[in-house]
Amino acid sequence: MKKIFINIGAIAGADLTPSKRKVGAEMERFDVVKDAWLIVNGERIEAYGSGQPTIEAGMEVIDCHGQWLFPSFCDSHTHIVYAGNRAGEFLDKINGLSYEEIGRRGGGILNSADLLHNTSEDELYRQAMERVDEVIAKGTGAIEIKSGYGLTVEDELKMLRVIRRIKQSVRAEVKSTFLGAHAVGRAYAGRQAEYVEYVCREMIPEVGRQQLADYVDVFCDAGYFTVEETERICNAAAQWGMRPKIHANELDVSGGVQVGVKCGALSVDHLERSTPTDFEALRGSDTMPTLLPGASFFLCMPFADGKTMIQSGLGIALASDYNPGSSPSGDMRFVASMGCIRMKLTPQQALNAATLNGAYAMDLSDEVGSITPGKLANFYLTAPLPSLEYFLYAYATPLIKAVYLKGEKC
Repeated sequence: MKKIFINIGAIAGADLTPSKRKVGAEMERFDVVKDAWLIVNGERIEAYGSGQPTIEAGMEVIDCHGQWLFPSFCDSHTHIVYAGNRAGEFLDKINGLSYEEIGRRGGGILNSADLLHNTSEDELYRQAMERVDEVIAKGTGAIEIKSGYGLTVEDELKMLRVIRRIKQSVRAEVKSTFLGAHAVGRAYAGRQAEYVEYVCREMIPEVGRQQLADYVDVFCDAGYFTVEETERICNAAAQWGMRPKIHANELDVSGGVQVGVKCGALSVDHLERSTPTDFEALRGSDTMPTLLPGASFFLCMPFADGKTMIQSGLGIALASDYNPGSSPSGDMRFVASMGCIRMKLTPQQALNAATLNGAYAMDLSDEVGSITPGKLANFYLTAPLPSLEYFLYAYATPLIKAVYLKGEKC
């Protein structure tokens, strides 16, 4: 049955000139159609417009009473499958320990790996689904989920199986990423080269044989994996059809941007410590710079210079980095608001970064990320708004009133 949404105060993110991503000055264009209507046919958007629509016999009519309609957020970087929490490390941070110091003391990623090892697959799925349901209710309709808290073949596969179950359980679009090179597993402490060999020779082939991951990721940064190790892991994964998405420049200028571009990465993520040389490496490439203001906020780190990236002609994506240690939130509206408040993005730039460009960073921009006929009907309705800017200005006000994924109300 077709649905027609009438009396929409405005459709925000209506893509009047469809594109896979927006770069440079294009990021300022986040089209708004006022006094609007929208038709959904099955799982997809059929048409939209302004003024009085023609209502066909048999259509289900949804009167929006002036509510605004936005494309669902596309969160292209999360670690949402994890066990328990790391609230104890929250206190360590308050007491002055850095992310690196907590890691050296055996906390951080290794702490999450220990918790995950001792958690059953069913319980891990239950905990993860609570978070997935939470972010869907906050407007996210596409999400990338990484492994990386396993660090053994068995536990990485357990995480990836949970992600597969999530894909099968929700109407949101879900992409999976193998991140065995998130840290060196405890069993290989002091033997990083051997651990890289283990990732390449044992983990990746098994993940590939079971077809559990769309992408591969490597934490290419100071104290983690080198440029050479990153390239080796990416090349090994390429043999199994996994395209890279690289953690880079969170802790230092690591060379992760350049190796990501060299290996054809779909995205390079974090970039808090990046330089104009990194921006130049990205220019003209197919790689999307993805910025994670939630981690900067929670860890009191510098915020990535998204404004300069856009001014230099690049596009950017914004993602939540939802994880237990450095960004325990998947609220993409808050992420977009931080893009405005701390990165000085305009609301239009921030919303493009959190929708269409986030979709591009998951290779999903043909399906989601804008209100475009033919795309999946993934959107949410807000209370009536005085302006587009108000939506990110009033970032804590509960404005989202209804969420639709593949045409169905969640």
